[in-house]
Amino acid sequence: MAALAFALLLVLLTAVSVALFGGHAARLPVDASAHGPALDHQLRLTLAAGGVLFAAAQLALAYAVWRHRARAHGVAARARRAHAGLEALWTLAAAALFVGLGTLGYRVWAAMYLGPAAPGAVQIEVQGEQFAYSFRYPGPDGRFGPIHPERMDDAAGNPFGLDRQRDADARDDVVTATLAVPVDRPLELLLRSRDVEHSFYVPELRLQQDLLPGTELPLRFTATRTGEYEIVCTQLCGLGHHRMHAPLKVMTAPDYERWLQQQAAQ
Repeated sequence: MAALAFALLLVLLTAVSVALFGGHAARLPVDASAHGPALDHQLRLTLAAGGVLFAAAQLALAYAVWRHRARAHGVAARARRAHAGLEALWTLAAAALFVGLGTLGYRVWAAMYLGPAAPGAVQIEVQGEQFAYSFRYPGPDGRFGPIHPERMDDAAGNPFGLDRQRDADARDDVVTATLAVPVDRPLELLLRSRDVEHSFYVPELRLQQDLLPGTELPLRFTATRTGEYEIVCTQLCGLGHHRMHAPLKVMTAPDYERWLQQQAAQ
């Protein structure tokens, strides 16, 4: 009876686990990016494949517990020697699944990180520091001014260390605490950290990327749904980590141009 009860418990736990993970895949946040459908498909495919393997392994374990249970009247449990062929087949199947899922997801990942930005992409610099984000837009000249680390001063509103008096390219740069982007237009974010490791996470845009000190990482995407979202840091970066977030606004092209002009005027 004990073996049967344990086997039934394994079956119940397997069913509950599969239902929970399957329900999570069905309750994803609203998708607001061009690459979102491909990522969601990859996630659901991974959960489905992993769920089938997980359920098969647990049900096989439940069957083994029941099949090789100790018998009544002092009869010992029956043992069975390992089957090298089955173990090799199981290992190869898991490896093939892992490589296959990785290959399918590579295309989406490569489009976001590798290769040149799309023609006409809006380029925005994103800088993280304890415990805030700063965003920089190039002015009408389309060029970013050089960064002078010794001039970085948050209190003076100069987190990027710009020298607007001496550097012509920096005079029209726009620095804000809000990230605004136009809808249905290619974007390229240049991510960096000023101090420790941070993260750039927007679930509706299916974006999550670490910000590393001393490294500039490009992140390319296209927002497809207007609205207001939230950028949060998912890397524990200090005692004020919970305060590190910033608004993200996806606007129509006219609204975006008006917003950018207002920021430049300020």
